[in-house]
Amino acid sequence: MPERTATIASKVGLHARPATIFVQAVTDRGLPVTIRKGNGPAGNAASILAVMALGAGNGEQVTLSAEGDRADQVLDDLVQLLETDLDI
Repeated sequence: MPERTATIASKVGLHARPATIFVQAVTDRGLPVTIRKGNGPAGNAASILAVMALGAGNGEQVTLSAEGDRADQVLDDLVQLLETDLDI
C-alpha cells in the first residue's frame, strides 16, 4: 500500500475549513485513504471527525496511505493539498 508524508501548511492546522476541504478532496477521489499523525492509529481520511481528531497543527506531519489503481496519483494530489495554506 503506497504511503506519503505531508507537512500541514495551514496556519490553523487540520481544523474547520482546511479539514473540510481535505475531506472533500479525499471523498472526490473515490479511493479508500487513511491518515495518521506520528505513530498514532490510522483513521478514515474521508471522515471529518477522524481528521479533526488527529489534532494536526501547522508544521506537523501526517502520513497518508491509499489502496487502488490510482493510489500513487491520489496520494500525490492530497499531499500537495495539505502542503498548501488552505486558510484563505
